[in-house]
Amino acid sequence: MSATGRAIIGVDVGGTFTDVVAIRDGSVQTVKVPTDAVSTELSVLHGAREVGVADAAIFNHASTHGLNAIITRRLPKVAFLTTEGHRDILDIGRCWRPLEGLTNAGWRRPFGDAARPLVPRYLRRGVRERLTATGGTLIGLDEVHARAQLAVLRRCQVQGVAICLLNAYVSGRHEQRLRELAKEELGAGIEVSISSEVSPLAKEFARASTTVIDVFMKLIYADYSERLISGLEPLGFEGELNFADCAARLVPLDVAMEHPFQVVFAGPAAGTRASAHFGALTGDDSLLCCDVGGTSTDISVVTRGDPYVSTTLELEHDLVVNALSNEVSSIGAGGGSIVSVNEFGELKVGPASAGADPGPACYGAGGTQPTVTDACLLIGIIDPDGFAGGRMLLDVDAAVKAFDRLETSLPFGARIRQAFQVGLHNIAEGITNVAIKHGLDPRDYTLMAYGAAGPMLLPAVLDLIGARDVLVPPYPGLFSALGLVSSDLVYGDSRSAYTVLTPDVADDIAAVYSEMETALRARLADDQLAVAEFVRSFDGRLLGQTWETPFIDVPSGPIDGAAVTGMLRNFHLTYGARSGNTFEDLPVQGVTYRVQVRLPADKVQYPRVAERAQGSPVSLGTRPLRYLFDDEIEAQQYGRGSLGCGDRIEGLAIIREGLSTTLILPGQVATVGAFGELRVTRKADRG
Repeated sequence: MSATGRAIIGVDVGGTFTDVVAIRDGSVQTVKVPTDAVSTELSVLHGAREVGVADAAIFNHASTHGLNAIITRRLPKVAFLTTEGHRDILDIGRCWRPLEGLTNAGWRRPFGDAARPLVPRYLRRGVRERLTATGGTLIGLDEVHARAQLAVLRRCQVQGVAICLLNAYVSGRHEQRLRELAKEELGAGIEVSISSEVSPLAKEFARASTTVIDVFMKLIYADYSERLISGLEPLGFEGELNFADCAARLVPLDVAMEHPFQVVFAGPAAGTRASAHFGALTGDDSLLCCDVGGTSTDISVVTRGDPYVSTTLELEHDLVVNALSNEVSSIGAGGGSIVSVNEFGELKVGPASAGADPGPACYGAGGTQPTVTDACLLIGIIDPDGFAGGRMLLDVDAAVKAFDRLETSLPFGARIRQAFQVGLHNIAEGITNVAIKHGLDPRDYTLMAYGAAGPMLLPAVLDLIGARDVLVPPYPGLFSALGLVSSDLVYGDSRSAYTVLTPDVADDIAAVYSEMETALRARLADDQLAVAEFVRSFDGRLLGQTWETPFIDVPSGPIDGAAVTGMLRNFHLTYGARSGNTFEDLPVQGVTYRVQVRLPADKVQYPRVAERAQGSPVSLGTRPLRYLFDDEIEAQQYGRGSLGCGDRIEGLAIIREGLSTTLILPGQVATVGAFGELRVTRKADRG
C-alpha cells in the first residue's frame, strides 16, 4: 500500500478528544477537537476538514465508538441462537471472579441477567441440533423448531441475530442453514453473524461472546461508516479508507465490516504501535507505554521492539472477544479524574472522570467538580491562555471554587497538592501492576509518555516506579493517531483443530493452512501478492493442559513431516522461554492455527531536529509553581519548537507546546534527541 507522495491521514476517536494527523511531504500537521459523544463521526469530519483530505491517498481510522456503546449499553436489539439447553452460555461466562468479588456473595458479572445483559434472556433461544466434536451429526437441525424460535424473535422485532452452536468451529453447516432460515423468517436485510465464520475457534463462551459483539458492531458501524463516507465525499476524499483493528493493524473498510468485532478496541492499541515504531528510531526496544488522556491511562508494554499481543481481549470483566489485540490495561486515572472526599475524609482521585462534557471545572462548560487538570492549572503547570493550542481559555476562578467546595478540613493548598500526588500514585500503581503481571523490572524499561496529560504527569512518576527514564515523543497529545500511520496493512485468519503433533498428521495441518492461505490470497491484487509476507503460527499445549501457549512459529514452505518436527521444536523452545520449564517427552497438541498476510505501508517519517549552532535554549520567562512544594518556586519556561538536538534543560522547568506540557522536576534533566524527543533522566544517573 503506497500513498505515492500524497497525504496520509490518521484519526483516533477517543472518549474526550478526537485526534487527527496528516502527513504531507515529510511534515506532520495535527488537530485535536472535542469528541461529539452522540455522533462521533462529526468530530472526525471536523478534524478532517481542518487538515484537508482532498489530496489524501489514505485515511486510517480508529474509534472507541463501538466500545463505548457496549460499556454504556446503548445497543441495538439483537437475539442469540444456540444449541437447545445452552442459551445461558452468555450468563455463565468462564465463571471467573475479579479479586473484589471473591468474598462478595452478591457479586454478579456485569453482562449477566442480574446486571446489564448484552442480550436479554427472552431473546436467547435454543434450537434442537447437535454436532459431535469431530463434526458428525448427533442430532440433525430441527428446522420446524428453529422456525418457531425465529417467529418469536420476529414478534420481538430484533435488529440482528448472533448464532453460535456447539462444535460449530469443526463444521458450520448447521449455522449456515440456520442463517438462511433467519433471513427467510426475519427478512433478507437482517444482520446475522455465525460463529463458524466470525470466530471458528474452540471454547464455546469466547466464541459466543465474540459472535454477539460482531453483530452489534455490524449494526453500529454500518450506519457509522456510511455517515463517515458521506461526510468525506463533499470534502473531496477519494482515497483508501482503512480501519485499525485491536492490534492496530490496518484493514480496508469493506474487509473490516465483514467481521467488525475486530475493530472494537483500536484506539489504545494504536498508541502501542506508535511507541514501537518510534522506539525503533531512537533505539529504545523496551518500553512501558503510558497514554494519559482525559478519562483514563492506557498502559502497555513493548519488549524487544514488539508489543505484547494477546489472542483475546476483555471488554469488561470476563466479557471475552477472540481478537488479536495489543495487550492494554486501562485505569481510571487521567487529567479529567474527579477529586472527591471519601467516607473517611480522605482525598480521592478518580476513577470517575469529568470527560469532555462538561469537563473539568476550569473548562467553563458547566463542570463543578475539581479534577487533576484543575489542580495542575492552579499549581501553574498549565497555561490558562495556551491550553489546547490556544483554542480554549481556562477559567482559574472556576477551578478555585471547585476545590473550595470539597468537604474537607484540609487547607486549600494541601487539597491541590494531595490531589496532584494521589493522581500520580494512581498512575504509578497501574504501571507497577502491569510490570508485575509481565514479570519485568521497570529499571530496564523506558517510560513512553504520551496523551495530552502524559508529559505533564509521568516525569513525576519516574521515581515512584523506578523506570530507567521518560521519553516524550514528538506530538505527544496526538501520538496514538500517529500509530495509525505507523502500521502495515494486515489480513489474518485462524482455525481451531485439535491435533496431536506427529509427522503423520502433516497433511491434515497442511490442509488447514492451505484453506486459510487460499482465501487470503483471493483478497489480494497482483501487485499486493508480489510484496505480501505470509506468516504462520499456531497455539499449542502439552496434551492434557487447559490453556494454550500462543504464537508458536511455523516453518514456511510445504507442511510435511519435517515442518511438523520444526513446529514441535519451536513449541518447546517457546514454552521453556515463557514458563521456565520444558517437557519434551510429553505430546504436544495443536489447537489453533493462524495466518497473517502483511503488506508494507507508507509510515510516518519524523523529521530530524538540527543542533543548536551556538548558545543555549532561550527561556520564555519564569512561572511560579504553587502548592507543589513547601514554598512557591519559579520554573523556567521553554517552547519545545525552539529546542535543538542536544539541548539540555534542568528542572525545575516547563516545556510548552501546542497540545501538551512537559514538567521537569528538580533533580531531573531533559535532553533533546535527534527527532525532537525529550528524554527525562535523573541528574545522578547522568553522572
